[in-house]
Amino acid sequence: MSDALLEFREVDVFYGPIQALQSVSLRVNQGETVALIGANGAGKSTLLMSIFGQPRISKGQILFRGEDISRKSTHFVASSGIAQSPEGRRVFPDMTVEENLLMGTIPIGEKYAAEDLQSMFELFPRLKERRKQRAMTMSGGEQQMLAIARALMSRPRLLLLDEPSLGLAPIVVKQIFHTLRELARNGMTIFLVEQNAHHALKLADRAYVMVNGQIRMSGTGAELLVNPQVRKAYLGGI
Repeated sequence: MSDALLEFREVDVFYGPIQALQSVSLRVNQGETVALIGANGAGKSTLLMSIFGQPRISKGQILFRGEDISRKSTHFVASSGIAQSPEGRRVFPDMTVEENLLMGTIPIGEKYAAEDLQSMFELFPRLKERRKQRAMTMSGGEQQMLAIARALMSRPRLLLLDEPSLGLAPIVVKQIFHTLRELARNGMTIFLVEQNAHHALKLADRAYVMVNGQIRMSGTGAELLVNPQVRKAYLGGI
């Protein structure tokens, strides 16, 4: 029996006549941090969204805890223990920080809300300072912290992160990845889609490289960090 928490098996995805993913196979095991790197437009975000059926895959299987979720509703997938911090953060701008966090409890109810709010404020002290502030008035980095914390409020078995460093200052990116490392140390399973290959590969136990909707390379984060092809294509040759 497979010990993968999340598994893609030979997955194809189309947008009309255009093929966005081709025969994609990958896995994320319990307790791992796995990164998916690649250029803008490679199909990384499409892969993440296909987990929720938006878009639906046309071939293959997506398994979560051994169950085929390829044809399940978005609500079913979200309620099964998968949470996503989406690209561009997408916080609720007119809601306060606290209200945004409580929106994250929708898949599981508010039974643990008070306890988990305190946990999020410990993980992200800046959010505690801003708890009554409207999300639209916060910096990009603070909104990213809020998006991650909102996802964690559903107590997921698997945390999906779509481009968490996008548009953020380098010092804020370091803070975000420091927090992700802390989450991983505490046992959270993380699947990270990221253009910032350096930070992603330093964080990841394992990683995949996507080119034009196909997985072209895989290995440990450490292996790919020193791989000449990866360094030339995604690390500026450094």
